[in-house]
Amino acid sequence: MTSSARLRELRTIWRLVRGQGRRSSDHGERMESFYAEQAEDYDAFRKRLLTGRESLLERLEFRGGERVADLGCGTGSNFEAVPESQRAALGHWYLVDLSSSLLNLAQQRIDRLGHDNASVHRADATQWLPDEGVLDVVLLSYSLTMMPDWLALLEHAERLLRPGGRVAVVDFYVSRKHSDPGLAQHPWMTRSLWPLWFGWDDVFLCADHLPTLRRRFETLWLAEQRASVPWLPWVTVPVYQFIGASRNAA
Repeated sequence: MTSSARLRELRTIWRLVRGQGRRSSDHGERMESFYAEQAEDYDAFRKRLLTGRESLLERLEFRGGERVADLGCGTGSNFEAVPESQRAALGHWYLVDLSSSLLNLAQQRIDRLGHDNASVHRADATQWLPDEGVLDVVLLSYSLTMMPDWLALLEHAERLLRPGGRVAVVDFYVSRKHSDPGLAQHPWMTRSLWPLWFGWDDVFLCADHLPTLRRRFETLWLAEQRASVPWLPWVTVPVYQFIGASRNAA
């Protein structure tokens, strides 16, 4: 890593240490205040932390004409990670976020890739609506833990999806004290430490996220794992990947 890259990384770490703060009761204002200072370094810094996004996208195997909403899209890196042949064949890819700074980078990414089947939208993900019709895929890539009303977001995702449409989630989490059969059971230290650690930056790890997803959507694929944490050798954080199908009646 070059000295300039290391300096940028240290600035981002310092911004994380400072946290989002409580300068506004408005979630969008807090998000923009938090990310505006680190937007340019967002992708490089988080690529090592936000693992599992590429493999989730590979599992989705997007089909021609599908309409996708990336809710909490950040800089739009998920769109670029989709293979070129699949990107070009998509019906539309909606990039939705509350941070103008991150969306500016997402728009630059779309312009660079040269696709006219993608658009950015500054909006609350629990209220945003596509220009027309229903969606084939709703993607939540490390964004469910960022939503103050995560249950409202999942309910909204159900309404957005066509019957049989897919929701795809990758995120940090902790298990319940007594997990459902077949799910990982995390020890007390994991269940106590990580919500406190991430909560400083208003990232809320919740033991109810994964069970709620399994209850509201038909499970097509689920993987639970522990991912390494950059800058903290030998430390791992729980991460899950989930793809589920809408239970909406046709």
